[in-house]
Amino acid sequence: MSSLILEGFMGSGKSTVAARLSEKLGLPLIDTDAEIERRAGKTISAIFAEEGEEAFRDMETECLKQIRRLQEKEPGDRVISLGGGMPVREENRALLKEIGTVIYLKAEPELLIRRLEKETGSRPMLSGKDLAERVHSLLGEREEAYREAADVVILLEEGEDVAERIRKELRR
Repeated sequence: MSSLILEGFMGSGKSTVAARLSEKLGLPLIDTDAEIERRAGKTISAIFAEEGEEAFRDMETECLKQIRRLQEKEPGDRVISLGGGMPVREENRALLKEIGTVIYLKAEPELLIRRLEKETGSRPMLSGKDLAERVHSLLGEREEAYREAADVVILLEEGEDVAERIRKELRR
């Protein structure tokens, strides 16, 4: 077995699915965004506002390095939920391959837009911009990185139990 890493665009359900998968499989959960916020002592929005996107991306890379060190020190499988932009850096994609099996939660832009309409204020990459335009643009920029990082691609369908589907597909 290996750790299960969930990647995908904002609103694809990574955190929710990871929590359910963790519970179903009895594995520890690491949410990288929550971990970064804990270590920085502030929200991701505050990090973006005060330090900028590049500083946040550096924190993401450091978080992955720490997860890799944790796995070396304390072997065992985990369920890991990534921030939406984490796989964009080539270094991060390489680290992900060392850590576990990467599962891309792929959603159509329309589904993402519906899910994100309620929470643009809490997402610095969407704040103050036309939501549909920004989702299409960012998704276009990130799609290749998501696919390159992924070992498994799950095309999301509205209302499905994605955690159960992953469990069945990976025979866990």
